[in-house]
Formats: sequence, C-alpha cells, structure tokens
Amino acid sequence: MAIKNKDIDLSVNLGPMKLVNPLMTASGTCGYADELDDFMDINLLGGFITKSITLLPRQGNDVPRIVETDSGMLNAIGLANIGVEKFIQEKIPLMSRYKTPFFVNIAGQTIDDYVAVAGKLAQCGRIAGLELNISCPNVKKGGITFGTDPALVRQITGEVKKIIKDKILIVKLTPSVTDISAIARAAVDCGADALSLINTFTAMVIDIETKKPVLANRTGGLSGPAIKPIAVYLVNKVYNEVAKPAGIPLVAGGGIRTASDAIEFIIAGATAVTVGTAGFVYPDTAVKIIDGINKYCIRHNITAINELIGSLK
Repeated sequence: MAIKNKDIDLSVNLGPMKLVNPLMTASGTCGYADELDDFMDINLLGGFITKSITLLPRQGNDVPRIVETDSGMLNAIGLANIGVEKFIQEKIPLMSRYKTPFFVNIAGQTIDDYVAVAGKLAQCGRIAGLELNISCPNVKKGGITFGTDPALVRQITGEVKKIIKDKILIVKLTPSVTDISAIARAAVDCGADALSLINTFTAMVIDIETKKPVLANRTGGLSGPAIKPIAVYLVNKVYNEVAKPAGIPLVAGGGIRTASDAIEFIIAGATAVTVGTAGFVYPDTAVKIIDGINKYCIRHNITAINELIGSLK
C-alpha cells in the first residue's frame, strides 16, 4: 500500500527529548529566532539553535567580516551578541511565541565564563538545552582553543553539565583537529547528551589588487557546499567510532542546502541536521527540506525517519 505524508514519522530523539522532525538551525546563522518570523514558520522546525551568547555583550570583529567564495562563505563575526543578561530579559520572553524547542549556543573566553552563562540559563524554563561552542575559529581567546584539547573538553563539558543538570547539553566540535573522535569521546565521557559537528574551517580570501586579506580579521570560517563532503565523512567517522557505541545522537551540519543533502547526513549517522549558510540565500530552506524528506520517504516506502539513521552500507 502506498504511504502518504501523514503516514510518515519524522520524529527523532535528541537524548531524552523528542523532536517533531530532524531539522534545526545552525548556531550563529539565524539570530535569536524572531528575525525569521517574516520568512518561515519557526514552529515547523524540529529545534532552534540560537547564535552564540557570552557572559558580557560583544561587538564582534571589525568589518568586513563576511565574504562569499566560489562554493561557500567565509565569516569572521567574532561572536557578536547582546550578552546573557539582555538575552534573558529580551529574547527568552519572545520564545514563548513558539512551540519549537530552543537550544542556546554559549561561548566564552574562560571555563568560568561558560559556567557563569550556563548557570544563568539553567534557570530559564523555556530553554531545552545548551550547545557548547568550543570550536569557533574567529576569536582570539576561547572557542577553538578549548575544542582541540581533549583534557579541556573533558573539563569544560563536565563543569557545564554539572550546572545545567537535566537540560540537554550538545557539544559542538571543530573539524580542525587530527582526530575528531578523540575530542568527541572526551565530551561524551564527561556528560555530553549529544554532539554537533562540524564547525567551520579556518580559511582566507585575498584581494589581489590591494594584496591584503578581504576580511578585517584576516581569516574566517569557511562554510557552505565546499565543506559538505568533508562534513559527511567526519559525521560517519564519529558515528561509527563514538556516537553509535555510546548511544549518543549527532546533530550534523556543513553545506546542507537540500533534502538530498540532509538525507545524506542522516544515512551517515546524524539524528538531526542543521541549516546555516543556505539560509542567507533562502531563509526558509529548512522548512523546504522537511517537505523534501517527506517526499523521499514516500519514494522509498520509509515510514519512520529513524530507519535511515546510520544506514550507510
């Protein structure tokens, strides 16, 4: 018997939480949610990950801080944000408009910064969990410094998990390491409920007329279709070596623009997928992908998206 849209179960389990579908926003690319109200129905998403929040407000790096490349984008925003106090006062009340689970990406220059931000957000009932940003390549202190050292990953993951207790802790990994599985294992051993990967690759674009880097920060993080095959490989590697044995879900991203891209990551081992750079071109990309996944399931007689997770032959 032919299946229809209504027969397909797109729900996935992110640790103890059930998402209505696997589509999420990528941190840093979709603001605090209300900015997207005119472009798509946030309620259709499986989850929303905010831009990074730090203890104090940050202006970010000097401009220019975004440049397009042939098959992607470089950004060096530098974690510009309004700070955790203003975020709690102004943005969390707005989240009550939506039924979608919210995850707040947090960053800092020291472990104490992360713990302080986590402590303040742990009291906010509207928040489903935190995403630990230990992989940003565009700040001089913190970020990727933590994410490349397994000992620091263990320490920061354990300290933050101890603070947020029953809220979900997602640890976002950088691809800029020799063995990403070693970093993933460190996070899982110390309390991560899920892992997200990958963050951007450090890269540079040069203006040949001035012979200077285009970005004021000189380097930026490369995202978009250029990194997708590498991201798929790393997701499958972490799935096989860490996530599957530990029973930990992966939130995967890196160049996802279409339903085909998202399905590729799910087959590689992702439980959920994030859309980032593509949203700058078409802000409703994530919602369109949900429809595309439904159509794929109908074509392949799949009644539950869970059947696809890690189904690589």
